[in-house]
Amino acid sequence: MQRETHSPHLFPCPSGKPVKYDPSFRGPIKNRSCTDVICCVLFLLFILGYIVVGIVAWLYGDPRQVLYPRNSTGAYCGVGENKDKPYLLYFNIFSCILSTNIISVAENGLQCPTPQVCVSSCPEAPWTVGKNQFSQTVGEVFYTKNRNFCLPGVPWNMMVITSLQQELCPSFLLPSAPALGRCFPWTNVTLPELPGITNDTTIAQGISGLIDSLNARDISVKIFEDFAHSWYWILVALGVALVLSLLFILLLRLVAGPLVLVLILGVLGVLAYGIYYCWEEYRVLRDKGASISQLGFTTNLSAYQSVQETWLAALIVLAVLEAILLLVLIFLRQRIRIAIALLKEASKAVGQMMSTMFYPLVTFVLLLICIAYWAMTALYLATSGQPQYVLWASNISSPGCEKVSINTSCNPMDQPVNSSCPGLMCVFQGYSSKGLVQRSLFNLQIYGVLGLFWTLNWVLALGQCVLAGAFASFYWAFHKPQDIPTFPLISAFIRTLRYHTGSLAFGALILTLVQIARVILEYIDHKLRGVQNPVARCIMCCFKCCLWCLEKFIKFLNRNAYIMIAIYGKNFCVSAKNAFTLLMRNIVRVVVLDKVTDLLLFFGKLLVVGGVGVLSFFFFSGRIQGLGRDFKSPHLNYYWLPIMTSIMGAYVIASGFFSVFGMCVDTLFLCFLEDLERNDGSLDRPYYMSKSLLKILGKKNEAPPDNKRKK
Repeated sequence: MQRETHSPHLFPCPSGKPVKYDPSFRGPIKNRSCTDVICCVLFLLFILGYIVVGIVAWLYGDPRQVLYPRNSTGAYCGVGENKDKPYLLYFNIFSCILSTNIISVAENGLQCPTPQVCVSSCPEAPWTVGKNQFSQTVGEVFYTKNRNFCLPGVPWNMMVITSLQQELCPSFLLPSAPALGRCFPWTNVTLPELPGITNDTTIAQGISGLIDSLNARDISVKIFEDFAHSWYWILVALGVALVLSLLFILLLRLVAGPLVLVLILGVLGVLAYGIYYCWEEYRVLRDKGASISQLGFTTNLSAYQSVQETWLAALIVLAVLEAILLLVLIFLRQRIRIAIALLKEASKAVGQMMSTMFYPLVTFVLLLICIAYWAMTALYLATSGQPQYVLWASNISSPGCEKVSINTSCNPMDQPVNSSCPGLMCVFQGYSSKGLVQRSLFNLQIYGVLGLFWTLNWVLALGQCVLAGAFASFYWAFHKPQDIPTFPLISAFIRTLRYHTGSLAFGALILTLVQIARVILEYIDHKLRGVQNPVARCIMCCFKCCLWCLEKFIKFLNRNAYIMIAIYGKNFCVSAKNAFTLLMRNIVRVVVLDKVTDLLLFFGKLLVVGGVGVLSFFFFSGRIQGLGRDFKSPHLNYYWLPIMTSIMGAYVIASGFFSVFGMCVDTLFLCFLEDLERNDGSLDRPYYMSKSLLKILGKKNEAPPDNKRKK
């Protein structure tokens, strides 16, 4: 049998010294102290400040302006004194269409230059004020006819002509339907003759465009109906994804070797077919004499498919990849066997501690809390400020409006002093940016973004460290499963929170700073994209690439540092250094295990997500017949909606399960490397690795089978 030689000094500069034997070491150390206390205190103070920011946002913010429409006075429809009036009616909806575009209207919160009033229901029939009604009172024309669409406070005995001149009552009504809390006209009715509006075609098109742009409510109703009819079948699909993910992981102990072999042979087969296809294309084009010298340089990339040099270059690249993969299989087959054995061992570890498979639910809940808290805080901060009201008139050039100071502050509870200006009223403008909270709004939002990234990364770090502690207790149990602690996951969770909150915060902060730098760079790139020259774009691309690589490296370093923290209980820097040097001493094994694991987990995700997606497609599209009445697919508006929901849910479930398995593999791998350096198989220093790993390495324990290591 070929024995793998262990060379700890393969990389003498960065790899450090091998781990020395410690007779007192029996797995994750229980007697440990708090690590990175300064970072722990800093993190707790930051969280306290984050809570204070949330309280300030809650005190000064008003998210109702996002959730509810406002009338001309800034009062909300559907709450408070307008509780029974949930809809907003525009006196002249065409002013929203004829004076501006829909984008501008949406950006201003659908505030159109026309009076707006809260109503209990939208108009159901078209109506226009007749000339013979101008001399009648508002009570006779509006109130007695159940047309309660005038602004609040309009007296019963006011003349209709006066109310229309001052725009206190609407001059016409259109049959409307509520959408987004607002009354929008129907498009399939004959419009009456409207004052000031002459082009009926433009009006119909404008209304249709406005309704089409704001028909999210109708779509949301249909989506809600689809979910209501198919939610239990979606749960069934997610249950299938859960079972498939769990079975795939548990069966790896039996099929890991053959599956990896099949996948590797599959990759070799795909590359071989690619080489054959490129050769055939190259041969045909070579016989035709199609050369790149005839084509020249062109920006039409598809044109390069018709020249022989393109296929020759592709053939060379694929041939090199095929040769590299074959050399890897020949010279690194022993390390591939070790990687497969570790995958089998990880499957056994997960089977012994099934509770670890459901820990991602804890992580998901904590992440959801962090995101929800940030979203609510950001919403309240964005809506902080006192409402501001200004004088406004529909036509400032009208007689009597010359001396009116338009856009000056006013009190909506008072009637405008200059009543000679037609349509003069006090309308809502926006929320003030004055005050300590409003002046510090940008800084508070930045604090919230920093809090979001830091807390999210800390929660992910907590999950990695807890799982590492649980799986390390499995590996360092000499007799499995007898020596495994009773509640390894709970013990690891309590131990991590009690001693290593600061270390997790330290690693999360480093990653957060890099991620925020990437966000800032993306923002700058987005803002300057139109004015950049090619050199600036190249420099920006290089910076973005460097930060991306740095983030990937820090994630890799943090992940292994958390494993060492879970085992030895040392601070973040020492753990990161020890993990990095240990991996550098075994860099070839690291690369092989990483790629084999990635290939296997990618196939697992493809199997779970693809299987659930195919089943969902055939079921929800009604292509599966003969299942009986109870298993008949529901009638849906958008049958692709539950399919996409099932696929995304299956991906999330598979990612959660496989992330636990990946953490198990990484933890067992580090423990395996330390086991090789720490022990030698003697009676006093037996290996903790499985018999299959000992067999592959050509090693054995001298300890008798009944020599049970005491914990």
